[in-house]
Order: sequence, then C-alpha cells, then structure tokens
Amino acid sequence: MSDTEYLGFEHMGLDPRLLQAIADLGWSRPTLIQEKAIPLALEGKDLLARARTGSGKTAAYAVPMLQLLLHRKATGPVVEQAVRGLVLVPTKELARQAQSMIQQLAAYCARDIRVADVSAAEDTASQRAMLMEKPDVVVGTPSRVLSHLQQESLKVRDSLELLVVDEADLLFSFGFEEELKSLLCYLPRIYQAFLMSATFNEDVQALKELVLHNPVTLKLQESQLPGPDQLQQFQVVCQTEEDKFLLLYALLKLSLIRGKSLLFVNTLERSYRLRLFLEQFSIPACVLNGELPLRSRCHIISQFNQGFYDCVIATDAEVLGAPVKGKQRGKGAKGAKGNRASDPEAGVARGIDFHHVSAVLNFDLPPTPEAYIHRAGRTARANNPGIVLTFTLPTEQAPLDKIEELLGGENGAPVLLPYQFQMEEIEGFRYRCRDAMRSVTKQAIREARLKEIKEELLHSEKLKTYFEDNPRDLQLLRHDLPLHPAVVKPHLGHVPDYLVPPTLRGIVRPHKKRKKPSSAHRKVKKAKTQNPLRSFRHRGKKPKPTATPS
Repeated sequence: MSDTEYLGFEHMGLDPRLLQAIADLGWSRPTLIQEKAIPLALEGKDLLARARTGSGKTAAYAVPMLQLLLHRKATGPVVEQAVRGLVLVPTKELARQAQSMIQQLAAYCARDIRVADVSAAEDTASQRAMLMEKPDVVVGTPSRVLSHLQQESLKVRDSLELLVVDEADLLFSFGFEEELKSLLCYLPRIYQAFLMSATFNEDVQALKELVLHNPVTLKLQESQLPGPDQLQQFQVVCQTEEDKFLLLYALLKLSLIRGKSLLFVNTLERSYRLRLFLEQFSIPACVLNGELPLRSRCHIISQFNQGFYDCVIATDAEVLGAPVKGKQRGKGAKGAKGNRASDPEAGVARGIDFHHVSAVLNFDLPPTPEAYIHRAGRTARANNPGIVLTFTLPTEQAPLDKIEELLGGENGAPVLLPYQFQMEEIEGFRYRCRDAMRSVTKQAIREARLKEIKEELLHSEKLKTYFEDNPRDLQLLRHDLPLHPAVVKPHLGHVPDYLVPPTLRGIVRPHKKRKKPSSAHRKVKKAKTQNPLRSFRHRGKKPKPTATPS
C-alpha cells in the first residue's frame, strides 16, 4: 500500500462484528485521527492525540478498545469477568454520548461486551447493581467514578487494562484535578492509556505526566475548524445591545437563516431573556439549562437531533463550569451571576454531538478564543456545510482580535468576514423589538426559570416509570412550549408585508395568519350547504320530486 493511499477500516485487522457495526453507521472510511490512532492503539501504545472537535475522536479510542477486549476474550485464557476499560469524561451528557457510541459499535457483540454509564448521581443504587455484574467498560465523570471506587462498588486495581481520558483539556477546567489524582491511586501500576483533546494546554501536559507512559503524540496537521468552503465565519458589529436583539429577530422571523440553529450566550439569565424575547414573536426555542435534570437535558438534545425543533439556546461549558481549579469546583457554579445552582458537570459547547446544525449564532462573544473554537465546532460536521455568525459590540474588538489570531487565516487574511447586512433596512421592526424587550423583566425571567425547572422535575421523576412503559409518549413531550411569564402581545407574531424591506421581499415569506371567517360569511356558507338543490346542481343532477300528501 503506497503512502498516498489511506488505511481503511478493513485493513486494520478488526473483528468482523466491529466492521459490520461500522458499516451500519455509514462510515465508508476512517477520519484522519481514526486512521492514525487506531493502528497505534492496537499495537499497545499510549496515545496523546489532538484533533479538532467533530473529527471522530470518540470512535478513535472506542474501536481499538473494543477490538482489544474482543481479542482477549477470544484468544486469552478464561478469566473472571471484570471491568477492563474505564472512560473518563468531563460532563454527564458526554458520558451518555460516549456510552451510546460504544454500544453502537458493539451492536453485534453485545453478549461479549457490556458498557455501564455511572455519571448520573441520582441513579447511585441502580449503578451499584450494574457494577455488581462487572461490565467490561465503565463510562463516567471523575467524581462519580471516584465515589464508586471509594465505596468499593467498583474495583479495577487487579483488572483494568485500558484508561481513556476524553476532552482532557476540559477536565481541569471543571475542577477535577483533585478527583483525578485520588482516582489514579485506585488503578493498577500498568495499563494502556489514551488522552484525547481538542487543544494542548498546560492542563493536558499535567495530565500527560500523571496518566501516560512514553506516549505517542498525535498532533495532526489540520486546522482546528473546517475550511471556508465548508464553514463560513462572519462577524457583525452591533452598536448597542438593542441592535443585537433586533438583528436576531430579523434573521429568525424573516427566515434569513434556515435550518437548525444553536444560539450561544454567556449566562443562564441571558438564555431565558433571549427565549422570552423570541416567544413574544411566536419563535419557539428551548434552553439547554444545567439546572434541569440530566434526563431532560439529554431529551432536549435527542429531540433537537430528530428535528422536533430548530432552535436551542445554550451557555458553553467554559461559563457553566466557571473554570475553576481543584476543590473549588462545587462553588464554581455560583461565581457567575445568573448561573447559580447550575450542574457543574453539565456542558454544551465542547464534545456534545448535535446533528445537522446549519448555523451557530454567538449572540454573546465567547469568553475565550478556545470557547469560540468549540462553539463553532457544533456545525459543519461530517462534511456538512455550516455558518458561524458572531454578534459583537464596538467595545469587544480586543477579544475579537484574539479569536482572529487563534484562527490564523492563510497569509494573514481575516477569517471572520464582515456580515453584509444593512441595519437601516430593518428599522421598521425596532419598535416591535423594544416592546418585546420591555416585556421581558427580571421578574419574568425568574418565574420562567422556576416554572421550567418544576415542570421538568415532574416529567423526569414522577413520569419516569410511565415513559419507560410508553416510550412513544415520550416523543410527545416538548421542551419549546411557551413559558408565558411575560405579557405576550399577539400582534407581534405576525409580520405585515409593508414592514418587510423591499430588497428582501423576493426571498422572504413571513408567516401570515389565516383570517377567521366573519359570522355573516359562516351563515351564508351554512345556508348553501343546507340547500339540497345547490348540492345536486353541483353534481350535475336534479333532485327527485318529493311526495306530497293528497
């Protein structure tokens, strides 16, 4: 095989059952990280791999893990069933996603490979029961895995063979440093380890010293985001906060951005302010909130991926986790105003796999250049096109320059292109925007957050058993229904033709309400339908004469 030819899955010596599962997933060829990492992992080497988000890092460690476990069971001596693979991830959502991917790859060898997710703190009792059966692979956050190790419901000192640390650059940001150091004391002295990360920073170097032994470093020569032919990146300078709300209203209400969209803001308070603002104009959206139960958050992501709704508002992991160190993790969620009581192990921007996202809208500028990379990585995945549009204020030029510097266009060319939009063309909508903004008060936001938490807790706990018995009814559970804590003015949901800018009338088809028939019109219609002569004439027949009494 020449150097120019790629190494396909069929050339890696994988188990036929794994190849069948890969074919069912529609993967015709491995991604760059998979092509480089899988053969090295099968040779027994430790790996430190950096690849951009959405490049297939999960399969890059899941495939060799399953292959090594299957090979050991098929050729090695018969030994007692035990936990031999451990996957550490920073958030509960990522744990579910990793478990799902491993189970899909093990679809044809489910009797030989069992996977358990221990990331949800509320399911401790059921997790103990699962761990008593000694699954082959355990997935979880460092804090939950450490808890089970301390309670001795999970024992790996004599059996662990493979350790995976996924999204390694995020683990220390979520304050898992102390948990990781304590957790390593429960592991054997010798095991194979993989560290997967989207970026290399000081935290990843520290983890490398703790976990890896003479690793092979894969620092793939690829840009952190897809090229301009696949991912278009724009910036639009808004003079005021009001202009940001006005522009977002025009983009969504006039369908200038079509398909599924992710809206990123920097605090939970801003998330609900934006949702209630859009609700004024009958634009449905749901908030992915770390305060909600894990089951609800995963259900929101699942329904978004299935196309139940097109708009999700989220805060990224950097802000939800309030990047803290060590023992301060529990207090980190209280550090930012509007983010109190957020689950510190809940994150959206990094790693979560949203399907077929057409656009990422940075309504608030990302707090760091790395956060921009992970937000933008939610779109333009798997060779699909995507758009990133960043709203900025004149005072935010300095952090915007840092993002440009990190993206590093060829020959110094700017990557964030100016979004060609004439704000004066939508001035006619400004009064509507102001009306909606005035209706969204702090009290309305507090009521909306409280109402949604109460409803989601009800759905998640009291109806849990019902939904397990009636899975089809779970599909009817919506997360984008109006909250209505603010005064909603019905006329704002309709866009009159005279307000649509002349330059956009050819491409925009704003929703029109169907007029209700007047009472007089209904009476005439009823009379016509009750006239038998008219109904027969309509059919081209004459009515039969009725008999009259003599």
